[in-house]
Amino acid sequence: MINWFYDCYQILNKVYSDKTFVKQAISSTFIEEKNRALTIKTVYGVLDKDIELSYCISALCDKNPKLAIRTILKISLYAIKYLDKHGYAVTKNAVELTKKLGKGGAAGFVNAFLRKYLSTEIPLPKDKFEMLSVKYSYPLFMVKEIVSDYGEQRAEKIMAAENAKTSLAFYETDGEEYLKEKGYTYQKTPLNNVYLLDNFVRNADYDKGVYTYQAIGSAAICDMVEPCEKLLDCCAAPGGKSIRLSYKCDEVYSCDVYPHRVELINEYAERMKRKNIKTFILNGKENEPSFNDFFDAVLCDAPCSGSGVMNDNPDIKINRQEENVTELCAEQINILNNVCKYVKTGGYLYYSTCSLLKRENGKNIERFLENHDNFVPEHVNSPLTCEKDGESVMFLPDISGGNGFFFAKLKRVK
Repeated sequence: MINWFYDCYQILNKVYSDKTFVKQAISSTFIEEKNRALTIKTVYGVLDKDIELSYCISALCDKNPKLAIRTILKISLYAIKYLDKHGYAVTKNAVELTKKLGKGGAAGFVNAFLRKYLSTEIPLPKDKFEMLSVKYSYPLFMVKEIVSDYGEQRAEKIMAAENAKTSLAFYETDGEEYLKEKGYTYQKTPLNNVYLLDNFVRNADYDKGVYTYQAIGSAAICDMVEPCEKLLDCCAAPGGKSIRLSYKCDEVYSCDVYPHRVELINEYAERMKRKNIKTFILNGKENEPSFNDFFDAVLCDAPCSGSGVMNDNPDIKINRQEENVTELCAEQINILNNVCKYVKTGGYLYYSTCSLLKRENGKNIERFLENHDNFVPEHVNSPLTCEKDGESVMFLPDISGGNGFFFAKLKRVK
């Protein structure tokens, strides 16, 4: 168990201390292979439950331990509560890890804390919003906003929803035939060649482009885009939407602001053997004159809070601040104000986010339309369960497969 604890610590320390994205932290850390699945599950679990685990630590400590010790305690608490590991064994290994990291002076504290935790029932906060924040490990500002947007009962259902399944998309291969042949248990979705699986482990066919990972809501967004000749995917990295759209659009111009992110799109397109995707380095807020009135459609999958995909990206919970969202809302409008110029008359501007927050979604569309009378909203719907938001749609975690997305379709009429 000590090696498992140590590998978890090494990854989490990069996330907590260096603000490294969890996927990058995992890929850059040596992990003992026999414990790989458990290590990754634990790392994601600790981040997903970070607010609850931090609350437990604060409830039992007079002062906040240093970061290294907090990380050890979070791994231990998660192992006890969510992995059903025996308290004695967890305590023993937590103490050993503390010593291995050169923190021997804190070993007694770690031992005493975990013993106290095992014998203490910690009540949830009495304040409604703080209680929901701890219970579902959602940032407090998001809890307040989600409750304001959806009402308390619905908000709790949204926050309680989990996404334990892996979503796979197939293109050149019949997905159902492939999964049957490989002996996988799968669930069909209402989207073409997209399937949900439990406990799926990537194999060599991923590198061959037989299948790819794509959130079901992301695939649903692509399926609401009209076929056309030239489409601009203006905030495209890592490129999953560009791939799916390349099967219904003759040419996809796939752009992002940073060179390394554009390279991710190139690698994705090469793996999936797509030849009709052209990539560019482009800042969505800065006008490219050659693109004006050039595209039949523009997809603006705007930078957002990521509040709808925290089940898959739990580091968002520890890094996202309310002021970030305010800045992102302004950035979203700035991008829309620019890329709308790229749409031909009669063409479409599509706007999407992976956010639950209405100020990033429908309210942004309202703001945009107030200042652009040459665009009108068009009705959209999806075979994937969703809720209407005016003419637009919201995919919500409790009804749409564990994640949240927003999608709007605007037509340029003059």
